[in-house]
Amino acid sequence: MVMEIPANLIPDEASPEWMNKADNAWQLTAATLVGLQSIPGLVILYGSMVKKKWAVNSAFMAFYAFAAVLVCWVGWGFRMSFGEKLVVFLGKPAVALDEKFLLGQAFLGLFPTATMVFYHGMFAGLTLILVAGALLGRMNFVAWMLFVPLWVTFSYTVVAFSIWCPDGWLAKLGVIDYAGGFVVHLSAGVAGFTAAFWVGPRCEKDRERFPPPNNMILMLAGAGLLWMGWSGFNGGDPYVASTVASLAILNTHVCAATSLLMWVILDTVFSGKPSLVGAVQGMITGLVCITPAAGVVQGWAAIIMGMISGSVPWYTMMVLHDKIKILRHVDDPMAVFHTHAIAGSLGGILAGLFATPKLSRIFFMVSDWDKYIGLLYGLQSGRTSAGFRQMGLQLGGILFVIVVNVVVTSLICLFIQLFVPLRLNDDELEIGDGAVHGEEAFVLIDGEKRSEGFEINAKRNMAFDVEEYSSVASRSIVSELQLV
Repeated sequence: MVMEIPANLIPDEASPEWMNKADNAWQLTAATLVGLQSIPGLVILYGSMVKKKWAVNSAFMAFYAFAAVLVCWVGWGFRMSFGEKLVVFLGKPAVALDEKFLLGQAFLGLFPTATMVFYHGMFAGLTLILVAGALLGRMNFVAWMLFVPLWVTFSYTVVAFSIWCPDGWLAKLGVIDYAGGFVVHLSAGVAGFTAAFWVGPRCEKDRERFPPPNNMILMLAGAGLLWMGWSGFNGGDPYVASTVASLAILNTHVCAATSLLMWVILDTVFSGKPSLVGAVQGMITGLVCITPAAGVVQGWAAIIMGMISGSVPWYTMMVLHDKIKILRHVDDPMAVFHTHAIAGSLGGILAGLFATPKLSRIFFMVSDWDKYIGLLYGLQSGRTSAGFRQMGLQLGGILFVIVVNVVVTSLICLFIQLFVPLRLNDDELEIGDGAVHGEEAFVLIDGEKRSEGFEINAKRNMAFDVEEYSSVASRSIVSELQLV
């Protein structure tokens, strides 16, 4: 008896023989989930975590970056990151807009190049938005408009090509960065911290509380989109709807949950009160830490990584931050250095420790897969030198990413300074959104008075933050507030 192929599986011009419809559908879904982490996830998170007077500016920085990166990405960024090699650490710039190129098979995976361009474009956009987290509340918006295309061109593409492109020099050596602990998070953390150094701090009044959310509940909505969107972030990196994708997603959420709980426990023990803001920070550090290892480590390793990501960044943020001069000096509103640079580095190191040979084999799917071996498994199997080599590569990758981002980000900031100020002027810093954009996030319906919301007790978390205006705060104004 001859089995007939279902009509929907018969190859045609729109569905060539090499394409796997399930893989393509999952990859497009994963890419969309990553996009939702940015739009609206981080837009909401930033707009709700800053002081009310910076809500529009902060959300707008993220919104603009997402759009600007995508245009740069199809214009030249994708092929500089994943195209034909120009030099050892960079591909040749070229457009990714021609239908002949976009409808062909991607360099990895059984789906069109258009899907791959879209998927990695979401990663690039997210990375710039993470950089913005260190610059909120004082960067000149015109300077930010220039910074975004320059940084994605001269920094992101270098690191992405070196670590992720099959022709990249660190990729060939065997650095493990499953889904962006180095390329996305460490890069964003270091670049954000470096740019914050050059831009300078917010005004003193804006630095009184860290961080000062204007809407705690909306902050959770943004954080929730970020957390759930990570299923696409880590689940899409095998480029196939596979068992590794399932494992990576489960590891991601287990690590994030463990990290969140660890952070809350430490807050409770050492400050006496569990903090909702702290829980969000713990969630983020867990997601970042597992990212470079999600598909190549076992579930028990994800638990351990969550415990480490919920404690080490907590210590650097809550204890070391005030003791180290450079950390005190650089104003980092969203603590991007701690949540992304520190947590991303930890994840890369722990990937070198816990990477399982079998999982590395079925994820990388290359003939020399045995070079990807965690130190623990190297010691267990008698391949000690291979395990130490992997750990050395991970540390080398961290150093490379740090150097590239410090140097390139500094040069970009110095270049922009030649044309426009990096920092807003004092009057704009004092007023905020109204002066910078002529728009405000919250206004009174009658238009006669503006309110900064509910009065906040700095000792506690409140659902809505507002500055002290006694003539307004004495009234019940909840019903008068309108989100625009």
